[in-house]
Amino acid sequence: MKRARVMVDAVVHDAREQDGRVLLDDGRLFAEEEVDWLPPVEAPGAIFALGLNYAAHAKELAFKAPAEPLVFLKGPASLIAHREHTVRPHGVQFMHYECELAVVIGKEARRVRREDAMEYIAGYTVANDYAVRDYLENYYRPNLRAKSRDAATPLGPWFVDRDDVPDPLNLALRTTVNGKVTQEGWTRDMIFSPAVLIEYLSGFMTLSPGDLILTGTPEGLADCRAGDVVVTEVEGIGRLQNTIMEFAPPHH
Repeated sequence: MKRARVMVDAVVHDAREQDGRVLLDDGRLFAEEEVDWLPPVEAPGAIFALGLNYAAHAKELAFKAPAEPLVFLKGPASLIAHREHTVRPHGVQFMHYECELAVVIGKEARRVRREDAMEYIAGYTVANDYAVRDYLENYYRPNLRAKSRDAATPLGPWFVDRDDVPDPLNLALRTTVNGKVTQEGWTRDMIFSPAVLIEYLSGFMTLSPGDLILTGTPEGLADCRAGDVVVTEVEGIGRLQNTIMEFAPPHH
């Protein structure tokens, strides 16, 4: 089942997908563009993101594939919803999308073995973890301006239960910019699978329900400009759309 959180007439509703439309908890049915979307995970906890988790992407950036997960944290204000706007800071030279499968933790996880790790997943959603290359110190230590900016990470639109995704390591990923395909890949090409990531993280810290793990992006980056409509899609999980606008500094 695909579930979501949306707002209609200033009231937040739980919703589910029905024949490509949005069915509210009160029985009303809407087209996707007739509701205001919210991130599907209410009050997310820790937000973990992976760098260089696809070997071809690492090669694209002239880096070696990492020997262990390269994980960094993001602030909750970085998240926005489906059909919202993200910001390209004024004057930057290169800002790119990152289509990612996002894992939602379902129960407390501490020192979990990888063979048991899938039991700790509640479900999945889609993330677009934008990066401003101008701000990166390097890909091993992404700084806050590059990866934790407000409105930098669209999430959603749907949350899909774990049991409705029989093989999360066999999903196609695709990004389009203004309708043109610019990125394609498969989750099977991850270096570190969700199970490995849960084992790794829970080995030294406790994971809690609602924590998010953004599992990285395949190769195929392109610069995005103000006005571009970017769609990141993960097979069976959802199609996440947002539009880029430019932020201009205030005049003095």
